[in-house]
Order: sequence, then C-alpha cells, then structure tokens
Amino acid sequence: MGSHGAEFFLEVDKLRVQLLNNAEATTACQRVGVEVSQDILTRIENVILGIVSSLSRDKAPVLAVPNRSSWANVSFDSEVGLQMSSGSSVTTIRSDCPSSVTKFAQILKVLSVIYTLVQSNSYATKRDIYYNNTQLFGSQNTVDVIVDDISCMLKISRRSLHVLATSKGLISGDLRYIEEDGTRINCHSSSTAVPVSSNIGGIRNIVSSAKFVLIVEKDATFQRLLDAEFCTKLSPCIIITGKGVPDVNSRLMVRKLWDTLHIPVFALVDADPHGIEIMCIYKYGSVAMSFEAHSLTVPSVMWLGLLPSDIQRLRVPEDTLIPLTKRDESKLNSLLKRPYFPSQPDWQKEVELMRQSKVKAELQSLAAISPDFLTSVYLPNKLRYGGWV
Repeated sequence: MGSHGAEFFLEVDKLRVQLLNNAEATTACQRVGVEVSQDILTRIENVILGIVSSLSRDKAPVLAVPNRSSWANVSFDSEVGLQMSSGSSVTTIRSDCPSSVTKFAQILKVLSVIYTLVQSNSYATKRDIYYNNTQLFGSQNTVDVIVDDISCMLKISRRSLHVLATSKGLISGDLRYIEEDGTRINCHSSSTAVPVSSNIGGIRNIVSSAKFVLIVEKDATFQRLLDAEFCTKLSPCIIITGKGVPDVNSRLMVRKLWDTLHIPVFALVDADPHGIEIMCIYKYGSVAMSFEAHSLTVPSVMWLGLLPSDIQRLRVPEDTLIPLTKRDESKLNSLLKRPYFPSQPDWQKEVELMRQSKVKAELQSLAAISPDFLTSVYLPNKLRYGGWV
C-alpha cells in the first residue's frame, strides 16, 4: 500500500493544527526544570543534617515521605493531568519504631548511593542498587518504591538522581535519534522493534516525518502490527507499546515525542476497563507518579479504539464478546468518578455504553470479521475519517 497521499491524513493534520494551537496557548504554563547536580547534593545533605540535628538533641530521627497512594493528595489540571498537591499528607518513617526502622535504613542507604552517583556524574540502574545490598532490601520492588519515594521527597526527577530503570517498552516507525552515549538509533524497520531507551532524558537529535504516534496497549497487538508492516502501509508513523501497564520510560518516551514533534498521539487499547485505565495513565498520569506529572503525561492523547461504540457499529460477533465481571463493573464506576472524566464527555458516553451493554471486547475480536480487519480496514478508516474521541 505504501505511503499515503496528503488527503489520507487530512483529518489527522486538522487535529495536529488544533493541538498546536492549544500547545502554544499553554506553553507558558509548563514547568521548565534544570536541576543542577549541586542542588541535588544540597537537598540530600539537608536530609542528613536533619537526622544529625535530631540525634544531637537526643531525639529519634524521622523522615517525612509524601503519601503517593492517596487520591486526597492529588489535584487535576486539564493541561497537566494528575499532579501532587502542594499540601499533601506525608508518611512518617521513624528510626525508633520496629515497623519502620528497616525502611528508614533502606532510604538512607539509597540516599548514600544516589549522593555518590551524582557526585561522580555516573549512573546506576535500580537493579544495580538492589544488588548493592540484597540482604537489606530483600526484593527489587523495595528499591523501586524507595527510589520513587526519594524522588518525590526531594522533588527531583528520578533521572536527575542518576538512577535508571530497565525499559520494557518497544518502539518502531519513522524515527531516528542519538542516545546520550552517542549510539545512533533507527526505528525504521518493518519487522523488528527497538527497545525503549532507559535514558530518555539523554536522547537528542530526534528526526521524524511521522504524522502521528500510536500507543498500543498490548505487546501481542503491537507484534501483529509489525507483522502486517503497519508502519510501512500507513507511513509515516510511530508505534510504541509499554506492554500493558506502562513503565516510566515508555511514558517518558511518549511525552518526549509529543514535546519534540507535536503530532497527534492516539491510543489503541482493548474495549475493557483495564485498557481504558492504561490509556488514562498515558494521558493523565497515575496517583503514584503524580509528583512527576509534568514530564510523564500527554493530555492530548486521543482514544482511537477499540471503542465500545465500535463493537455495535461493526457488529462484532457476539461469541467474541466477554461479559463484564463484578470487578470490571467496579472499575468502570471508579473510572467515572476520576476527576478527569467530567472533561471528557465522549469518553463518558463510551464507558456508559460499556456499562449498559455489560460486555467487553479485546482487539483480537476484530479478527472474527476478517483476519486482517484491524490493520487493513479498521485502523486505516479510523485515521482517514477521524474516528477518535
């Protein structure tokens, strides 16, 4: 099928103009943070000074970590997404309490590692930190949580702490860039994908003629698009997947592409509560990472499919539909109560339609219409005629 003419992308181009106008109006509201290494070292030193000060007064040292799990600590801004409120509640980590003394020691250990990394201008992965003292940390997840807690406590992005995370996402399409270490990356392959970088902040010289970015919820769907040479047929475009609930690097990459290219970003997810929530994470962020909302969210993300209304419109065979469980219904009710849903009436209608029909559908259900329906009919028509919400 090859590269399409300008008329094919007319609706996508119209959307881009609209998004660019909105972006220009809100640029002044975006936070530009240049975090100097010395500032990071000073913040860590202030934490240690607080501990020393407590000890000098014969008081048990205490660390106050912002609560990253409470909706009460989060506010919604349509231009940013979910962001941590300035007066958020904190969790107290005491050094004299049996239930928290271990976490207190773990936080100090990670702070020590970070201080050394920043001071020497070197980087380490969260896995490196875990293997630095497996007995103290017990599990990789403990390190993951503590690094994010420290990032939130110091009000400094994780990358600025010189701590990297291994990426699980994949990307393909009309995209070339240079990694911080000078490695040249070319994502333009019809059959294979490139792992998402573990150092998004270090990416430079991004070159792309892509008309849009397509976020794909599942790796299986992403691989189907690769096998069908989707990026060649609907060239030029970029596709990316976080393989389910996205890791921070996949979210950072989507945000980097939006900031650099200012092209429409679409989401392709299953028509089920889990898929909708994953799309919301890319668009509006999560409570746990709300303190980094400015660098993680892309509020311009549009829902391309699979829409609940598509299930009825396309008459997807009933034997491919799945009844909603009680848990699904509870998740839908929870989603409708999220602070961002009132600003998305079209999304509300789609969720209500799912709730009323009491069924959900995976993208694979479109194969019941025809094996290549997703790549040859559904997506090309959606993109050509503006079938997103």
